[in-house]
Amino acid sequence: MGQTLSDSEVRLTRVARAFEVARQAQPGWAARPPKERAEPFQALADLLLERRESVLDVVQTETGKARSDALEELLDAVLSISWYARNAARLLRPRRRPGPLPVLSQTREYAAPVGVVTVITPWNYPLALAADVVPALLAGNTVVHKPDGRTGQSSLLLREYAVEAGLAPQVWQPVFGTAAEIGDALVDGADFVSFTGSTPAGRRIAERCAGRLIGCSLELGGKNPMIVLDDADLDRVVPAAVRACFGNAGQLCIGIERIYVQRSIEQEFLRRFVTATRMLRLGTGPGYTADVGSLISADQLDRVRGMVDRAVAAGAQVAVGGRPRPAAGPYVFEPTILTGAAPDSEIVRKEVFGPVVTVHGFDTDDEAVRLANDTPYGLNASVFGRNTRRARAVARRLEAGMVNINEGYATGYGSAAPVGGWKQSGSGRRHGRQGLLHFTRSQIIAQQRLIGFDPVAGLSGERYGNLLVTGVKALRRLRIR
Repeated sequence: MGQTLSDSEVRLTRVARAFEVARQAQPGWAARPPKERAEPFQALADLLLERRESVLDVVQTETGKARSDALEELLDAVLSISWYARNAARLLRPRRRPGPLPVLSQTREYAAPVGVVTVITPWNYPLALAADVVPALLAGNTVVHKPDGRTGQSSLLLREYAVEAGLAPQVWQPVFGTAAEIGDALVDGADFVSFTGSTPAGRRIAERCAGRLIGCSLELGGKNPMIVLDDADLDRVVPAAVRACFGNAGQLCIGIERIYVQRSIEQEFLRRFVTATRMLRLGTGPGYTADVGSLISADQLDRVRGMVDRAVAAGAQVAVGGRPRPAAGPYVFEPTILTGAAPDSEIVRKEVFGPVVTVHGFDTDDEAVRLANDTPYGLNASVFGRNTRRARAVARRLEAGMVNINEGYATGYGSAAPVGGWKQSGSGRRHGRQGLLHFTRSQIIAQQRLIGFDPVAGLSGERYGNLLVTGVKALRRLRIR
């Protein structure tokens, strides 16, 4: 009798088979014109909107998030898929580039697919982040996709609808397993890796990709600050802060976890912020009955509760919240505002990934910038103020890949601009032109006409050199004009 394979060996076998299928399908998929590759994704966006209530049911059931957060996730996925489907052909067109000799030289740059891309997506936005597969496919690659097993149904629903919309199933291969079981295989079989998750995991992936000389895109952790200047409109700041801090129960890598408020308005801001937070409805039931839903698991609840308890033991004060709310759901934690936390404390330095924010005062713009930048992360930041020139000046000094003015995160993240982290928040970008082209490798094809770069017959080396210098001078004058 043959030896029975362990569960880990079975998963590794499935990963190997997924790469085999994806690699066989890739040349034929890449040979299709970009407009043809985009057709199933236009239809996919329509299906998501038509079946939105069923989709929201699945996402809400798996994640425990509030239905309003599930709707935000669905719309994010639809808008991202639609934008890439509309613009991929234009962005992938060959580009003319200046040659060394005008008229005599012709150079074109082509965006070629890298081959097979591994896309690893997390549990906090299982539908929207699974849509990272779309630009990879539109660029002409095939994909091996590892969603998080806790929310696999939400991620697989996107693929199911894409196949129904006309996508060949071979080009999008889903696999499951833990990082310990299949993590190395996911990197070793790929030509490029796209990962969204924790900084430690991202660092390990980057090291393994570097060993193979392949590229990777990493969106990692954040400890995102919000700066509230003394001329800010608190009627706008408070609801934006509530959403930015407690949306998706704080399980949002670009969410706000630190707020710095100019001292002259600190108490008034805090009063309004606490009042608005107390009014939030908690729960995990179907329908739009809750503003803040559940954490993903008992482990995540223990992590958040432990960090808050340690912060209080170290001297922080709870302005509101601070406790689990089991009556609202087994993993629900109250939206929590802490004051008085030391700048070097765990709660200020480490990502909580839960509905917890610390509030601090500052006196000058320089101090606010220094405090906001005092972190190893640099994913998102926010500045509020009526004087937009001043707010923009502060924003330009912040060490973050994305800064929003008079908004927490949605304006920047929802734009067609590249989004990604500085420092330990990662490398690479999603959204916009860069979010598509990082799944490609550039190739130039250059053609020389009539005469080349070899010395003209009959000219000495010196005369030929002088001729070249004269030509370069002429080119410089023409370009200056």
